[in-house]
Amino acid sequence: MKNIFESYKMNNIHLKNRVLMAPMTRSRSAKGEVPTQMNANYYAQRASAGIIITEATQISKQGQGYADTPGIYTKEQIEGWKKVTKAVHDKGGKIILQLWHVGRVSSSKVNKLQPIGPSPLIAKDTQVYIFDTPESKDATMIPVEQPREMTTEDISQVIEEFTTAAENAIEAGFDGVEIHGANGYLIDQFLRSNSNIRDDKYGGSKENRINLLLEITKAVIAKIGSEKTGVRLSPFIKFKDMDDPEMLDTFMLAAKELNKLDILYIHLCEADWDDAPKIPESFRNELRKTFKNTIIATGGYTLQRANDVIKKDLVDLVGFGRYFIPNPDLVSRLENNYPLSEIKDSHTLFGGRDEYGYSDYSSYKD
Repeated sequence: MKNIFESYKMNNIHLKNRVLMAPMTRSRSAKGEVPTQMNANYYAQRASAGIIITEATQISKQGQGYADTPGIYTKEQIEGWKKVTKAVHDKGGKIILQLWHVGRVSSSKVNKLQPIGPSPLIAKDTQVYIFDTPESKDATMIPVEQPREMTTEDISQVIEEFTTAAENAIEAGFDGVEIHGANGYLIDQFLRSNSNIRDDKYGGSKENRINLLLEITKAVIAKIGSEKTGVRLSPFIKFKDMDDPEMLDTFMLAAKELNKLDILYIHLCEADWDDAPKIPESFRNELRKTFKNTIIATGGYTLQRANDVIKKDLVDLVGFGRYFIPNPDLVSRLENNYPLSEIKDSHTLFGGRDEYGYSDYSSYKD
């Protein structure tokens, strides 16, 4: 029987287990949105995961929506990420960079730029955060601002930015990239009928609304190869004002087209709160029939639930997020039934200038 601790071959990437460290925004980069040695230590401590997907990483200044999140568009950022990939590879781990553009989910107080999106529709009841001073321990939540509707030139530029970011990621030593098309950010905004009211080739029908995702994916594949390109989608998540009754049909259409492109994987981002909608098994079966390569699921999984979906061959890898924060040796703890540590200070989840609450958690044996 398949289980989460057995090895797995994801195309030409050999994984020592089926545990994935999920992408988690921590806002711990240095000035200039540059990764540091502290970030390298943090990821290396968690390299026992079969594969790590990094925190969301903006492809441009325009693509940034939160303070102190890392980028992948300057030479300094590339050099910073090289420290991370080397540290993880030295520990025998694999690591993929998540490429991010927030679209309308931003504020000029974050990046001094007006947000952009498929349409000039503000994301209601949505906030981002800044830090009032470099020494601030707590983030200050601020509302998002009115976005500017993207022109065709803006769209072409974003496609180019994703492509360049993917090339930069490979230069930095990553094993691949994940195109972030989930959680209400730019690509997701194009996918949904309630946030995308365009009347050109990128709006209107489901076939048109998936065009940006497909064009970005094709451009990235042309530069780094389909075997290094994954896509993350979240059809069941509706926060950031993303409730679209057509989303499941749109998702399956996108999955069908992504299958034709032979991408490395689809990463299904699921809601992780207590009363979140449950994903029906029929949906998972349809996705398995539609998409032939690796399927990843992330969102509030326990070990039992993870093994259940793997044994049923509904997914191939399962991602764990918050458990990895206070348990750098999570794989060992799950496999040996060791107790799990708790997050010691919720104020350290986002932001911070030192190791406290970030890379200072111990393994169980220590």
